[in-house]
Amino acid sequence: MSIRSSLPATRRWVVKIGSALLTDDGKGLDLSAIADWVRQMAELSKQDVEIILVSSGAVAAGMTRLGWSQRPTAIHDLQAAAAVGQAGLVQTYEQEFQKYSLQTAQVLLDHDDLSSRERYLNARSTLKTLMSLRVIAVVNENDTVVTDEIRFGDNDSLAALVANLIDAELLVILTDQLGMFDADPRSNPDAKLISEVAADDESLAEMAGDGGSLGRGGMITKVRAAKLAARSGAHTIIAGGRIKNVLARVHKGEQIGTLMVAKQRPQTARKRWLSGQLQVKGKLILDDGAARVIRQHGRSLLPVGVKSSVGSFNRGDMVACVDQQGHELARGLVNYSHKEASRIIGRSSDEIEALLGYRGDDELIHRDNLIIN
Repeated sequence: MSIRSSLPATRRWVVKIGSALLTDDGKGLDLSAIADWVRQMAELSKQDVEIILVSSGAVAAGMTRLGWSQRPTAIHDLQAAAAVGQAGLVQTYEQEFQKYSLQTAQVLLDHDDLSSRERYLNARSTLKTLMSLRVIAVVNENDTVVTDEIRFGDNDSLAALVANLIDAELLVILTDQLGMFDADPRSNPDAKLISEVAADDESLAEMAGDGGSLGRGGMITKVRAAKLAARSGAHTIIAGGRIKNVLARVHKGEQIGTLMVAKQRPQTARKRWLSGQLQVKGKLILDDGAARVIRQHGRSLLPVGVKSSVGSFNRGDMVACVDQQGHELARGLVNYSHKEASRIIGRSSDEIEALLGYRGDDELIHRDNLIIN
């Protein structure tokens, strides 16, 4: 089965819409276009596709609301424009999604949120909960507090990191061109649209170049995003946002846009990524029953199956799971600090709230964050 023909079966998407599309090249929010994309996402939601929307456009929308004709260069002006524009952007999405009885949520992230292990788990849990509730999370970079220069194109990599975060099967980047070409179609009439390519193809960066052919963000940011998404097994499609029913047609597996193929299955790839990124900060010593369940079935690790813990670790740190003979069985991201873990190990998950004073996760390590040796 080809990758295209398997797309109707995908159930978890990240959709990223760029500023040039959202603001009709800087003329203010394109309300009719937004209404049409929302309609398409609502239709996908009815087909049980879980969607996280990564939306640019806050700075551009803020500039319009403030009456600014030129993009400012001072960081505090950019942050002010983002703050003003974000309110209008989310309000627009909320009004449109409510027409289809879908609730929305605003989630502002920056790259630190996804590099901090504890915040990574918090963000992952929140987004997965929102998806389970059929709420459309509207994600944007937290432009009002970032200290680095705000650049168009940042949301391409943010969308890829969100795809990593939630184990997405597909990242769809909607832009103002039909897809990726083997040359700049604006200057080369012989440029050909690339229909399918491996996400890690080294020739892509050279074809994209720094200037690129896709709006201010440039094609190079899309190529990098596809490579980032592929590390957790997500395929990427770059497609023209103005193509009629573009999302529905992508879902049907039509030959539309550029498909950048990840080589590994999502869960396997994600766990390889986790194992290569984090250092072990402690150990959990399992009883014989828990060790057998982990070894044979790869299930989540519950507090009741742990006899003791070693080391000083925080929520989100990587810890080793060992049997009573000291043999390492698995590694995973722990949901509690060593102090909290010492109070709940050996106890039922139903007792966590009474022991800690709050109800956290039922698992010490969820199976999605567990890497079996």
